[in-house]
Amino acid sequence: MTPARISIIVVALVASVVLALFVHGIFARSKAPAPAVVAAAPPAPPMTRVLVAKADLNVGDRLSPDNMTWQAWPAATMNASYITDGVVSTAPANAAAQAVRQATRTVTDMTNGGGPKLLAMAGAIVRDPIFAGEPITSKKIVRSGDTSYMAVRLPAGMVAMSLPINVESAAGGFINPGDRVDVLSTHADTSKGGGMVTETVLANTLVLAIDQHTDQPKAGAAIVGATVTVEVPAANAATVARARTQGGLTLALRSYADIAGHTQGGVDDSHSVRIFRGGSAAESVSAP
Repeated sequence: MTPARISIIVVALVASVVLALFVHGIFARSKAPAPAVVAAAPPAPPMTRVLVAKADLNVGDRLSPDNMTWQAWPAATMNASYITDGVVSTAPANAAAQAVRQATRTVTDMTNGGGPKLLAMAGAIVRDPIFAGEPITSKKIVRSGDTSYMAVRLPAGMVAMSLPINVESAAGGFINPGDRVDVLSTHADTSKGGGMVTETVLANTLVLAIDQHTDQPKAGAAIVGATVTVEVPAANAATVARARTQGGLTLALRSYADIAGHTQGGVDDSHSVRIFRGGSAAESVSAP
């Protein structure tokens, strides 16, 4: 075989190998899976914060910063009756920024007591049960001055009764809602030969309101009213009503130091001490 023929065979062999590799590459590329298309994440929906109950609240419970908290809520599903912090925002693009914002909000809530809107709800009374995590709405609570406030304010077995007062009969006007008093009745003694007798109608009873004021006044202020509303056990309502018709009612303000040592709203078990003046019984005063 001549050298020229050998060269032609070698060139043809190399060309066939190159052609085979080229064809294999074309088929390999056609069979390779297409790169996955990553869809862009949808933008985070606008969020706000809604005031919710931190724990289950029963009828008669009083709202406070301890049993309320803010909870993130989608702005698109907001109800007009929900109480919000007034801020609508979108979630940060990354987790680090989101954690920083959440930490900032937590610190802010701790330093300002939850903010003015949360603090404004403190003191309201639950009218219908509110479950933990449920938004607090105006339909579920009553505030001082609302028409049904007093009925919700009263514990079971208690009634509210009003009594006429003036500055002299109400400790000079220093009795305020939230104080505790003894209710004394001074009237003619028809069973012991005349004279006047003073009896304790209610001992250590809670003052619910002076006129229409149910909140404590500002420091140093006094409420001078014509009517006091007190909390009375239902079993003693008739006794209080009878004493009111007899007139001569006086409220004795209790010291905070001895409130806990006496039965709430009970009728005192005191006895009457007869005072003699000029040789005749002039007055009887109840004494413990």
